[in-house]
Amino acid sequence: MSYQLTIEPIGQTIEIGDDQTILDACMRAGVWLPHACCHGLCATCKVQVRDGEIEHGQASPFALMDFERDERKCLACCATVQSDVTIEADIDEDVDARHFPVRDYTGRVKEITDLTPTIKGIFVELEGDGIEFQAGQYVNVYIPGEDMPRAFSLAGEPTSRTLIELNVRRVPGGKGTGYLHEELKSGDALRLSGPYGRFFVRKSDPQPVLLIAGGSGLSSPKSMLIDLLEQRDERPVTLVYGARNRAELYYHELFLQLADRHANFTYVPALSDEQEDSEWDGYRGYVHEAAKTHFDGNFRGNKAYLCGPPVMIEAAIRTLMHGQLFERDIYTEKFLTSADGAEALAKSPLFRSI
Repeated sequence: MSYQLTIEPIGQTIEIGDDQTILDACMRAGVWLPHACCHGLCATCKVQVRDGEIEHGQASPFALMDFERDERKCLACCATVQSDVTIEADIDEDVDARHFPVRDYTGRVKEITDLTPTIKGIFVELEGDGIEFQAGQYVNVYIPGEDMPRAFSLAGEPTSRTLIELNVRRVPGGKGTGYLHEELKSGDALRLSGPYGRFFVRKSDPQPVLLIAGGSGLSSPKSMLIDLLEQRDERPVTLVYGARNRAELYYHELFLQLADRHANFTYVPALSDEQEDSEWDGYRGYVHEAAKTHFDGNFRGNKAYLCGPPVMIEAAIRTLMHGQLFERDIYTEKFLTSADGAEALAKSPLFRSI
């Protein structure tokens, strides 16, 4: 059974199934709603129900208080409808955002490579026209036997629609990454959906681009960088990329080659735990420290895009703020899972995570 869902203030009406969440229906219709964790934890997707009946689903009582439920608010990532419904959402349109409806895909694994001792590159071929996405977006990958999909950024350039690249770091004890690292093989089918996310370069703003990445958080910045270079964008682009040691620093040679070929691209690699007697002659220390050193502590005039572990992102934000770069020019990508639980809820984000 399906109902009609009207989204205000844009006045658009879409079809929604009785077992479909409000967020999923909107995303599949190409209507963007603010969201982040997608598990009822962070409250980013909170909307006002103006008319009709809904079911709250698994919304956390911390993210959606009792008085808010009484005020007919709900979390779009959990709520389902029980009649025709009208909602009002805080839709902050961005001129640089591209709207691609979320679709389901079944791909075939073409190749799996060891990018580092802990990160695999998984290349998946999609049928037909493939997936349209904006550099910086991600897909949800469905793991056999698991109810909850895992989110992975698209590491390839948007022009490569039928062959996508996922960079997957092995999480100790993680069922999803354990399957992808230990059981998935070339030729296997892989189910996924997407694209998701609002992490993308603001191309209408001519300010220089600063990409700061750590570990497998390189995926989105790599896609953004290659997209900018392919489009012959002439603004200065700096990638500051950090890993623990040389073995974990992947695509290093590619970035060196790109820096040689493109005068507007600067690559700053940093290793935080490299052996003292190694031949590494680059920066030794954390990625935010490398950024501070490279820019001499002054980040004014840049647009910064941060992607990596939460601890790295928080350290980078503090460093950027000390260097006179503030909220309007800082964008971050974070994924929250149900495992984050109360710890994630207890933290107040410095900025809106996209």
